[in-house]
Amino acid sequence: MPELVFFSGTMDCGKSTLALQITHNRSARGLQGVIFTRQDRAGEGKLSSRLGLVTEAVEVTDAMDVYAHLVAELSKGGKADYVIVDEAQFLAPEQIDQLARVVDDLGLDVFAFGITTDFRTKLFPGSQRLIELADRIEQLQVEALCWCGARATHNARTVGGEMVVEGAQVVVGDVNRPEGEVGYEVLCRRHHRRRMTSAASHAGALSPDVLPVNHG
Repeated sequence: MPELVFFSGTMDCGKSTLALQITHNRSARGLQGVIFTRQDRAGEGKLSSRLGLVTEAVEVTDAMDVYAHLVAELSKGGKADYVIVDEAQFLAPEQIDQLARVVDDLGLDVFAFGITTDFRTKLFPGSQRLIELADRIEQLQVEALCWCGARATHNARTVGGEMVVEGAQVVVGDVNRPEGEVGYEVLCRRHHRRRMTSAASHAGALSPDVLPVNHG
């Protein structure tokens, strides 16, 4: 039976890499997929991985009806054996409903990849709808790590290395951006609650020169 599957995780946990791997494996078996994305780091109409892999994709716009787009392509003689959707958190809830319709009415597997919560730990509307509708939810097996070495569970937005908790929900950026730019960092819950990024942790570290000295 075809399924709507939501692969979720924090930033930097390999979602786009897995999307590209699924595409590669199915293409090797003669299957053809349609890839959708939105606001990828590589630019419009691209699906890219931090490992340097990139492929062409259909950019989802605010007004796009994803189901109608696929029906139109199939009606023109196009082929689709499955659907990949990367950055699915940026889709509107009604577009997630359209993906469910692709599964139910067109009989195609839909593999959606996205992060669940934003930098404020609030659910993205698209991710919330996927949680409500998906046949299956898969947590990515590659664990992103906080600077402290613990499992990263939260996404933090940074400006100049400092964590910010206010602003628009969607600001396109990436991990490891230069200081001064809007960037993102993955943190464990403890350090997200304390707003302690890797830059802040280094700034707050004690120098050996100020450690207590025991003269015996």
